[in-house]
Amino acid sequence: MNYTSWPLRRMRIIEACGLAERPREFRAGLAIAMAPRVASRVGLRIAGLVSTLAFALLLPTPRAHAAAPNYSFAVIANTMQSPADEAPTQRLIDAIGRERDVSFIVYDGNLKGPKEACRDALYERRHAVLETSRPALFFIPGQHDWVDCASAEAGGFDPVERLDQLRQTLLGDANSMGQNPLALTRESEVSRFRPYRENVRWQVGDTVFVGLNAPSPNNHYLTAGGRNGEFEDRVIANAFWLEHAGEFAKRRDARAIVVFIQGDPDAERYERPERFAWLRFGRNPRRDGFLEFKRSLVKLAQIFHGPVLVVHSDDEHASAGFAIDQPLRNDKGNLVTNLTRIALAPHDRLNQWIQIDADFGRKPPFRVTVREVPRHMPMPTTQPVLPRDEPAASMPAVPSLGPASDLPPLLPTPGQSQPDSQQLDQLPRIPADQGGGGYGPATSTPPGQRSAPGASSASGTSSASGAAGSGATGSQPHSVQRGP
Repeated sequence: MNYTSWPLRRMRIIEACGLAERPREFRAGLAIAMAPRVASRVGLRIAGLVSTLAFALLLPTPRAHAAAPNYSFAVIANTMQSPADEAPTQRLIDAIGRERDVSFIVYDGNLKGPKEACRDALYERRHAVLETSRPALFFIPGQHDWVDCASAEAGGFDPVERLDQLRQTLLGDANSMGQNPLALTRESEVSRFRPYRENVRWQVGDTVFVGLNAPSPNNHYLTAGGRNGEFEDRVIANAFWLEHAGEFAKRRDARAIVVFIQGDPDAERYERPERFAWLRFGRNPRRDGFLEFKRSLVKLAQIFHGPVLVVHSDDEHASAGFAIDQPLRNDKGNLVTNLTRIALAPHDRLNQWIQIDADFGRKPPFRVTVREVPRHMPMPTTQPVLPRDEPAASMPAVPSLGPASDLPPLLPTPGQSQPDSQQLDQLPRIPADQGGGGYGPATSTPPGQRSAPGASSASGTSSASGAAGSGATGSQPHSVQRGP
């Protein structure tokens, strides 16, 4: 086992809030005033005992955290790059589930590879793999899950539309994934941020956990002209959710906050706001899309004085399988000592996971470990399938009108004149309460232009049509609105 820890400055989390002094003195005086009456009945000794007991009950008791049980959680990411990775990923999740101390698993982005088409069927298969987890599992959207869907290799889909699809399917439940789900709170419960179901918060023990949508590369900041709408709106939503988590942790007397994102924020590029930035003639050609996020992290560390951990996937492989540092500074240039980053980069993504153990009885309270799947553990042989809900009640069936060849055509064929009123009266009428109201079958396509048997329907090829509509024309995603 490879254990690595880091020093964190111990800071007082909770301010001592004493009770009001005036009511306390009043109650104590009342107990002393009642003492002579009690003494007249049972004696001075008992009266003194009552007075002493009254003062003992009214003295402020120091507030202390209850001894929270130790717990662990696992983090995996980028495990499914092709269909061949689905069974090994399921085995990895099964191996983590056999650990008794693991409270939950976080899949930190990238359910698919960059060259896999972003089709609904692919998401359903990967969703079924995640649902096999015995502990609760939380999914954080990543770069390949929606940002890279605009590439031709991924099908040329609209990234924002694919993100909305993830919100409605994988992120549509009020609880986490897994066979033993945990309750969570989604930012979509706030009316102003209704679309952002992927931003979540949950609590285990004395730790508040936060999941945010901040993917690589560069937090989906687009350099095209016009308003970068998707990026700008999500930056505001993420900043609000981080500040809200800090206030929530303070009210709950939490001891730590852990933030999960998929993208690498590139903390080395973090720069302080400059008062006279307009005087600089040389400009950075690549705008830092994580700049606002890193400033929000610094603000979170100022709101919440306990340890703040930021966990994300690392674009580069670290020698130990992960890297730990404290890279951010505040506006005054001072190092933010209660904020720590953990960058995950396991060497074998299909046979290793990162485990973080929490024990607030020691310093520091967190310990990071690289764990491996047992070699003798067999590979799953069956493909998991998501349980389907019962189909909803269908509309009343339209009465059969017999073979279509027995009906005269609704539109004239070449060389045929328009049907007169006598011919129309001979056509069977569909009742209005059964979806009719006209003559003949309810169709708007002439018989001569109907598709041949075996042709694919529009409902069965929604993904393909979306790919052709967005990728073939080379149009930009609608998240960037061009100017006139």
